[in-house]
Amino acid sequence: MIARRYVRLAALVLVLPGALVLHGLWRLVRAPSPWPRLFLGTAARLFGARARILGRPLRRDVVFLSNHLSWMDIPLLAGATGTAFVAKAELRAVPLIGWLCTLNRTIFVSRGDRMGIERQVADLRDALAHAWAIAIFPEGTTGDGSTLLPFKPALLAALDPAPAGLMIQPVRIDYGEATAELAWVGDEHGKDHAARVLNRAGRFTATLHFLEPFVPEGGRKAIAAEARARIEAAGR
Repeated sequence: MIARRYVRLAALVLVLPGALVLHGLWRLVRAPSPWPRLFLGTAARLFGARARILGRPLRRDVVFLSNHLSWMDIPLLAGATGTAFVAKAELRAVPLIGWLCTLNRTIFVSRGDRMGIERQVADLRDALAHAWAIAIFPEGTTGDGSTLLPFKPALLAALDPAPAGLMIQPVRIDYGEATAELAWVGDEHGKDHAARVLNRAGRFTATLHFLEPFVPEGGRKAIAAEARARIEAAGR
């Protein structure tokens, strides 16, 4: 029997060429391309996710600050909003995945590179100047869904001061009864986690709760604390 993950990946590969061609055509005429969002949303559905959206996500001039449970968070958030992401630099080197990340305007950062934080903040400021929607997972790693980890506010220095009109929108992601099967915790290797999620039978509901946006004020630590408090309260 062919492993379920190979069937799902094969279906995604069949969808990819058409999405790339259409994305290229939109770029050719310099029109905003919806195809990265549509492709990633399709990927989430092929992998078993059914997104349940609570609240109203902003479309631009916004930084989403979200809890982080699994790599599935990325196609789900992107499919719902079209957001770009701040992601770990190691992803850039992953075959195909790294290239696809660049199509979605991913901002790569090395979280362990304390000497390079000023450059990373500058990259984020440049993206914010273009009024993109950008998502950051401020926990800096994935959690098990039972506890919200401390937020690391270093990159939020790009919001001090914030561009005029920019808002912060906290997001709480919840996989409900499927959390234990989807959460990426401990020392599990990335490939093992991906195989485990892709081999999961059936569908699951992923609730994306877009909370009330707020103006980023008071510096990076205050912004991180406010977003974390709102996400934590939404889970009670």
